[in-house]
Amino acid sequence: MAERLQVNPTRMELTRLKKKLATATRGHKLLKDKRDELMRLFLERVRENRRLRKQVEAGILAANKDFMLARAAMQDPVLNTALLAPKQKVSLESTTENVMSVEVPKFTFHTRTPQESDMFSYGFAFTSGDLDDAIESLAAVFPAMLRLAESEKACQLMASEIEKTRRRVNALEHVMIPQLQETIRYITMKLDENERSTQVRLMKVKDMMLQEAHGYESL
Repeated sequence: MAERLQVNPTRMELTRLKKKLATATRGHKLLKDKRDELMRLFLERVRENRRLRKQVEAGILAANKDFMLARAAMQDPVLNTALLAPKQKVSLESTTENVMSVEVPKFTFHTRTPQESDMFSYGFAFTSGDLDDAIESLAAVFPAMLRLAESEKACQLMASEIEKTRRRVNALEHVMIPQLQETIRYITMKLDENERSTQVRLMKVKDMMLQEAHGYESL
């Protein structure tokens, strides 16, 4: 049995609590709908996150293998010199997207020049083709890495919002709404008791007045 609120059992208080109960009931439904939709979107992000992680891990693994082959085929000074001064530059922009009142990040990137060949900062005469493959693998997996970062951060933020929404739903469902319902029942019962007591007193006064005026009691 829910614990009732400590209020005065008046009709004004009863009206106020009924309005509050209606608002809490509507809020409870809206929060439940929000929680369910957030869960649906969260599960979609989790599946996307799993797919992107596999893609990124496979791309990085392929790039590492190519780098190891390039390092085996090239001397360390030549490899270090080839990668010393990059020609291409990447600029990252971060914005946000509102998903069910959750601000999730959105990443976009732009290269300094549109030429794909600018990712190679060295000449091809004294370098291994494995180094080219490694750089191409990293360039190919970079967009997926950004999407993975978006997805993981979105999952963290949405999981936190789901937990907060769940607590609010439970507080309304198991605490606030039962308290309001119990208090409304209590006030309604007290008002009914007061009304019956008032009727009994009025009938008693009527009997006394009739007895005094005519010498008999009303039936």
